[in-house]
Amino acid sequence: MTTRLGSVNSFCWMDLKAHDVAGVAEFFSAALGWRFAVDEGDWRRAVRISSGGHQIGGVSDLANPVYPPGIPAHIAYYLAVDDVERRVDAATANGARLVVAPFDAGDQGRTATLVDPFGAAFSPWQAREFGGWQCPPGAPFAPHRMVHISDQPNQARLFYRELLGVDLAFADFVPPPEPESCAPRWELVVSATDVDGVAARAAAHGLGHVAWLERVGRRVLRLTGPEGLSFRVVPVDPRA
Repeated sequence: MTTRLGSVNSFCWMDLKAHDVAGVAEFFSAALGWRFAVDEGDWRRAVRISSGGHQIGGVSDLANPVYPPGIPAHIAYYLAVDDVERRVDAATANGARLVVAPFDAGDQGRTATLVDPFGAAFSPWQAREFGGWQCPPGAPFAPHRMVHISDQPNQARLFYRELLGVDLAFADFVPPPEPESCAPRWELVVSATDVDGVAARAAAHGLGHVAWLERVGRRVLRLTGPEGLSFRVVPVDPRA
């Protein structure tokens, strides 16, 4: 899988928004081997996340005055669309709540932030200069799939199908592992050659939480780091 899957029906990138950027980076570097580094080629000196030399996301510091006080830590996921305004209108007409109105992200693209009718935040992304980061299939600790968690998974699947005009081929829609076990959200699934090793490193680090889920006859690691930021970890598919 790549982080760029097409003009529509794509996961382009993610942005970890946290108050303790250093703590988040330390935990996920130790557990997943991700590298957090300042992008020297970016005038904003933004922090980028890379896996195996391939960029997969960015980090935003919620202490920055651009963010209103009280915003909780979260992960923003950007879905590629052809027209932000049109997709925002369609989303709100079907029950989504607009949080940040469409705006230009410099010359990179145009985006907005919404909360879907089930409580999960997402951001449509209309690319200009930046269309998403590439990551080769089967790369360890790289994006694998996405999971939408809510108590109405079938309705959520239908919402995104109607919003984008296609099924999200890279996404699964599931209920919470346990009732009220987590707020509705999108979670990224990453692949690893040694999932047990990831769990051990995360537990040894002491700032996060690990839990094992049973999904279609196999164990899936749910890894929750500082500030409640969570991912799922699955074994690398040998067929990839």
